[in-house]
Amino acid sequence: MKVLVSDNISPKGVEILKKSGLEVDVRTGMKPEELKACIGEYSGLIIRSATKVTAEIIEAAKSLKVIGRAGSGLDNVDKIAASKKGIVVMNTPGGNTVTTAEHSVAMLFAVARMIPQATASMKAGKWEKKKFMGVELFNKTLGIIGLGAIGSQVAKKAQGLEMNVVAYDPFLNEEKAHAMGIRKGSLDEVFSESDFITIHSPLTPETKGLINAANIAKMKNGVRIINCARGGIINETDLYEAMKSGKVAAAALDVFEKEPPENNPLLTLDNLICSPHLGASTEEAQENVALAVAEQIADYLVHGTIRHAVNFPSIPSDQVPRLQPYINLAEKLGSFSCQIFEGGASEITVEYHGDAATINAAPVTIAAVKGYLNPILLETVNFVNAPFIAKERGIEIKEIKSSDAGDFFSKIVLRIKTKDRESYISGTLYSKKDPRVIEIDHFKVEIVPEGELLLIYNNDKPGVIGNIGNTLGKNNINIARMHFGREAAGGMAISVVSLDAKPGQEVIDQLRGLPNILSIKQISL
Repeated sequence: MKVLVSDNISPKGVEILKKSGLEVDVRTGMKPEELKACIGEYSGLIIRSATKVTAEIIEAAKSLKVIGRAGSGLDNVDKIAASKKGIVVMNTPGGNTVTTAEHSVAMLFAVARMIPQATASMKAGKWEKKKFMGVELFNKTLGIIGLGAIGSQVAKKAQGLEMNVVAYDPFLNEEKAHAMGIRKGSLDEVFSESDFITIHSPLTPETKGLINAANIAKMKNGVRIINCARGGIINETDLYEAMKSGKVAAAALDVFEKEPPENNPLLTLDNLICSPHLGASTEEAQENVALAVAEQIADYLVHGTIRHAVNFPSIPSDQVPRLQPYINLAEKLGSFSCQIFEGGASEITVEYHGDAATINAAPVTIAAVKGYLNPILLETVNFVNAPFIAKERGIEIKEIKSSDAGDFFSKIVLRIKTKDRESYISGTLYSKKDPRVIEIDHFKVEIVPEGELLLIYNNDKPGVIGNIGNTLGKNNINIARMHFGREAAGGMAISVVSLDAKPGQEVIDQLRGLPNILSIKQISL
């Protein structure tokens, strides 16, 4: 079998592949049409961030069995297209955790003392002591957005510098924050209280443009911002204006919306420190991820062992036909629940009823946990590390089995416990393969969990459904399906609307303004 390495990795990784009996071609810097022309002859593909594995490339990959990313980010891979073709997509989470955290701390020091600017000034023959007056880190508040593996490392290092740490993470609960010796805060608290803000979250629809004019206005005058996570989380136009006005004293960016940046006005500012996406660029980290991805690719192609796959769990091949529908259902329930239940979970319980109680539940439970974490963490979470990430965030995972499934042949119930409440969602399989959501808390429903959905809580009054349909119709958004449930006639009800297109914020605001509408949640599955 042949493996194509299309981006630069450590030669030690290539040696591992060859020693496993695989034929290896290293062809870096190919254009998309060149990759498309040659990919059909390869069983494995190893990439970093440069190669874009689009649906068109995957369609041409007639023999491809596995894609391995030397690193964690997978926004350059069409994972849906790969999954449909049965191609395993792997990454190497954790290989660059320490390296990226250290780069963030280096940026923290640099942005506090303007070291690069002072260096450039001296090399120009100047001695400008007053111009580069800095600020101390000691006793300052560092706000961390995203407390995963990298964010946690940054928090630990900041505590060593005697900084006060306040962190926001959707999955962070009070107990975990207390154990880490940091304070859990809301996004607004991080924005308003921090002297320095560092970002360590993935780029998702929720985080895209998170640092924008409105949120910058909530920050302290003279705040300093560091981003070594993903370009696009910061609205660069809004940051530019804030840095020009002095609202943001300085910023340090390792990532940009477009890389390399072209004609970016941020690069003209004296108070910007930047680096060309160097967060994972150390000899140690690059060797770590190259060795890891090579070993994973070899294990799969030679021995059939799946490790760190983001789209397939590790289960024996003879169990796949029976387990895969339950895995799909559990992952859908997890993703659905994350997007509708508010608050950091402290406990997730997966209940198996009827036929579901007779299956090998371990990979299904992992799928539920992955589904719950995935809307926020995206490429960071996979079928291997989901339990570890949950534990890292102080989430306890439990399983319960019962032969009683009520009116159904089988049923899975997902219970999410937070500090203030416990919520649940349940689902079943139609025709033993098609997932359905059948209950949300005490509301009986029948929802096809796919695509773009709106979950609307409303008073059970005449005209509500008509108003929803009219509003969506006026905005040229077609309704694919509608599902309903209610407590009792005239009480609270829910309407779940499946749409052909994702509505913008303006449409959501119009719907919220309708009579008898209590709340709206957007769900993407």
